[in-house]
Amino acid sequence: MNLLTRGLKTMDLLTELRPEQMTLAAGAVWLPGFALPQAEALCAYLQQHFVPHPPQQMMTPMGYPMSVRTSSMGDRGWVGSAQGYGYSAVEPSSGRPWPPIPPLILTLAHDAALKAGYAGFVPDSCLINVYAPGNKMGLHQDKDEQDFSQPIVSVSLGIPATFLFGGARRSDKAVKVPLQHGDVVVWGGASRRFYHGIATIAANQHPQAGAQRINLTLRKAT
Repeated sequence: MNLLTRGLKTMDLLTELRPEQMTLAAGAVWLPGFALPQAEALCAYLQQHFVPHPPQQMMTPMGYPMSVRTSSMGDRGWVGSAQGYGYSAVEPSSGRPWPPIPPLILTLAHDAALKAGYAGFVPDSCLINVYAPGNKMGLHQDKDEQDFSQPIVSVSLGIPATFLFGGARRSDKAVKVPLQHGDVVVWGGASRRFYHGIATIAANQHPQAGAQRINLTLRKAT
């Protein structure tokens, strides 16, 4: 199903339909519930990961702490500081290498990318964003990577969120996608550097993730 050609614009319609697959833009696909079979195992794994690698507030280049807390896995972890955004092989707070991405997550990312039309995706970075109610993420581009030929795979866990998927310019109108626990969004190709963000998270509770939304963003950073 193609969101653009069918003219579906309201959150109510998107929430009600929840098809197996929906095109958001050229190269961008929403896969509702794709990660549900692995969701319980993912939440359990993340609980273990957060013990030695707790989510922390990174800094913006303006020197302000981000409201969203982050952790990472893989050869490179995404970091933010007063010097800018980018990737690091070590955790800033400890100086230790990030732990490897487990097979469970690598397989999920590969399969979701393949479902969206991208074969052979092997990410080397998994950013873990933890949103509390009241948090949001402004419209931005993922442009700190070296390889833009590879897609981005985003996995949602926990309480619902409204994903904003715009265009090549910040001023382009964004589609509002009502993401739920287990949803996956994949984008690459023509939309690889499209602006996107998360609207303010409403208070809610999830039986596995608690009062938070956890998002896994898998990329090929190097």
